[in-house]
Order: sequence, then structure tokens, then C-alpha cells
Amino acid sequence: MFFNSLAFAIFLPIVFFLYWFVFNKTKSSQNALLIVASYYFYSCWDWRFLFLLVFSTFLDYYTGIRIEKSSNDKGRKFWFWLSIGVNLGFLGIFKYYNFFSASFAQMLTTVGFKASPLLLDVVLPVGISFYTFHGLSYVIDIYFKRIKAEYNFVDYSLFVSYFPLLVAGPIERATHLLPEVKVKRTFDYNQAKEGVCQIIWGLVKKVVIADTCATYANAIFDNYTSMNSLSLILGGVYFAFQIYGDFSGYSDMALGMSKLFGLELLRNFNYPYFSRDIAEFWRRWHISLSSWFRDYLYIPLGGSKGSKVMQVRNVFIIFVVSGFWHGANWTYLAWGFVNAVYFLPLLLLNRNRSNIDEIKLNWNWDSVRTIASIVMTFCLSTIAWVFFRAKTITDACLYLKRIVVNREFTSQYLVNERYNYEILLMIGLFVLVEWNNRTRVEPISGKYNTVKLALAITAILAFGTYSDYKEFIYFQF
Repeated sequence: MFFNSLAFAIFLPIVFFLYWFVFNKTKSSQNALLIVASYYFYSCWDWRFLFLLVFSTFLDYYTGIRIEKSSNDKGRKFWFWLSIGVNLGFLGIFKYYNFFSASFAQMLTTVGFKASPLLLDVVLPVGISFYTFHGLSYVIDIYFKRIKAEYNFVDYSLFVSYFPLLVAGPIERATHLLPEVKVKRTFDYNQAKEGVCQIIWGLVKKVVIADTCATYANAIFDNYTSMNSLSLILGGVYFAFQIYGDFSGYSDMALGMSKLFGLELLRNFNYPYFSRDIAEFWRRWHISLSSWFRDYLYIPLGGSKGSKVMQVRNVFIIFVVSGFWHGANWTYLAWGFVNAVYFLPLLLLNRNRSNIDEIKLNWNWDSVRTIASIVMTFCLSTIAWVFFRAKTITDACLYLKRIVVNREFTSQYLVNERYNYEILLMIGLFVLVEWNNRTRVEPISGKYNTVKLALAITAILAFGTYSDYKEFIYFQF
């Protein structure tokens, strides 16, 4: 059941009505309804994996309590590593086993041995990477005594399985979301109105931008060997806006839905394509994942402390692991590695924290440099996205090589494909709208709210009618 589906358009109002008009008496009844709704939502994908979600929830709930109650370090460590091992074990089996098995068999074949990989015929459970990280952060925080264990199973279950963030984030922290679910929510009209505007803007990103760009990006990437340099560049740009509109659109919808239920989730995107360097890009892109790896991997490894050699090592570890988190394919590892290479000069020159202020243009030479750095950062991220989108590393390298060696910039794809110029104009308009509203969560609320809302809904209906691309990219992770 996708957020942009008719089934969900029926599901959400029903849950909203029951939440505020039937189960609104106590916090417990509100949470119980949301858990039932969340489990139903998840079972719509594959009801069999609902048992895995419930087991993972109970495992971390129980081990968290046992860690807190243990009177010695030996007991605390036992329950801690039991939770870590089982969680990562499930993630490894479902998400990475076939990758490692096939890669090992291929390596043996390369050195002269005959080997056939033993593969598991299993489907990747939707959202397993996200809810696993919810549980891991909770147990880790208890182990290091940053938080107390949660003894109310209903409250903890909602923290893990809350349907707006269950299958594609944002990756929440117990320190942020648990305090919210432990108190009764009262309806706030202004908060709900903001939520509706954020949901609609998320749908604009997904249906109007991402799904439209997907059609063109897929056509170019699937036939890159016959495309000229300009077409390949366009393919990279289309995919850059596809993945941004797709993932940030989902996050906006998740945050907006939560406001309808009186809950505030962590912001996951902050206009990343307006970043002035790669370090700033990663402070603005998939913020909940970047901060998760920072707090639970980068800093424990030593972070920016120690020698430059150790700092470089830590940067490469966190980016490569981040790439591997996205999927069991060498292309994701390559994508993470490329971003680490981008980050390296900033680290060595101590400039990785140089762009933390708000972007302002005063139409002077400093503004020219700012615009140039934004364009350069977007170009670098788009090159990296080629590895993310390609089926193999070889395909990604050949794609980029053909851009350089072909050197034909005629309007090959623009002429052959309908509405190409119109799509580019639409992307330009989208960028302009986001730029003018870059200090706000979304551009619909505020002045002329009704007009903007009507235009957005019209665009969603118009493009949604002809869209044949419905899935969210990050559902596969």
C-alpha cells in the first residue's frame, strides 16, 4: 500500500477519524489504534513478515529491560550483544546473504575453482533496514546509559512500528519519539493544516517530479550505449531529481501525516541540492541516516579526533558502510566510496564545517562563488548517482566514459522523446520554488495557501493520471 495509492487515500482518513473521534480518550487507546493501523499497513506488503517485525520489537524491548536490570557488566554485555547479533543476523540473512554467497562463488571461479552459489529464495522484508536501526539505536542508548529502558510494551511497539516511518524512515531515535508517544495528544488545527500542506508537497515531489523524471531516466540508463553525451548528462540530471523527489517526497508525507496525529518526526531533508560542498550535502540529505552513522559508528571510531590517517579511515568506513546499507550490490559500495573521495579534500583542508551558515545571495562576487559552488556540488553528486542507479560498476564507468568520449551534444533525446523540453522547464520551476522557500519546511503554507494548494492538487491529479511509475525507490532498502 503506497502513500500515493487509492488504497492509502482510503486508509488514512479512516485512521484519522478513529484516532480523534473514537480512540481519543486516553494515550493508551490512541497508541493501540496506531499500532493496529501500523500492523495492518505493514501486512499489506506481505503479512508473513509481520511476525519478523513483532519478534524484532519484542527482542529489543526485552533485552533493553534486561540490560538496565543487570547488576554486572557481564550480564549487560550478554543481553546487549544478543540484541545486536540477532538484529544484524536477520538483516544479514535477508539482505546480504545472497550477495556474499554469489560474490564468493564468483571469486572462486575467477581463480580457477568451479563453484555454484547457494542462494536463498527469500524476499527482502520491506523496511527491515529502517526498523532494525530503530531498535539498534534504542538498545545502544540503554547500554551506554543515555536513556532508561521503556517498560510499556505498547509505547515501545509504536516507536518501532509507527506506519508513516515504518518502511522508509526517517530513522527515529527513542530520545525524540518515545517522549511524544508517552503523552496523550490533543488535536491542533494549525499543526494538522501544516501536515496537510506537507503531505501535498510530498505528493508533488513524488508524482509530479520523481515519477515523471523516472520515465526519462529509465529510458536513458537502459539504452545508454546508444545515447550521446548530452542525453547521458540529461539522464544523470533526471535521476538526481527522481531520487530526490521520490525519497524527500516520502519523508515529507511521513512528517505531514504525523502532524495529523499530533506527532513531530525528525526532519530528513533540508534542500540538499542547494549545498555548497559535499560535507554540507550530507548534513542536508537523509539526515536521520547520516546522523545515525555519525553517532553510532563515526564518533565511536574516533570521529575527527586523532591523526589525519585515522580521520581518513573513519570517513571511508562511514561512507562505504552507508553505501552498503542501501543495498547488496557493488554499485552502492562504489557510490559510498566516491562520496568519501569527494569528502576527503574538505577533511584534509579542515573545511568540512565551513558551510554551516544560511545561504544568502547579495548579488556580489561572493554570491557568484556561492552559486558556482552549489552547481559544482550538484554536478559531483549527480556523477555519484550514476553509480547508485547503474546495474553494475562496469555500466556506471561506461556511462560516464561515454559522456566524455562521445562529445556529441546534439538534441538527440530531446527530439526523440515527447515533452522533454516541458519536463526540463518543470524541473527549473521546481528548483525556483524550492529556492525561494529554502528557509521553510514546504512552500504551500502561508500566503495564498488556498491557491497554492489547489494548483498542487491539480498537478498531482494531472500527472498521476498518466504516471506508470508508482513505487518508492527506498522501499527496496
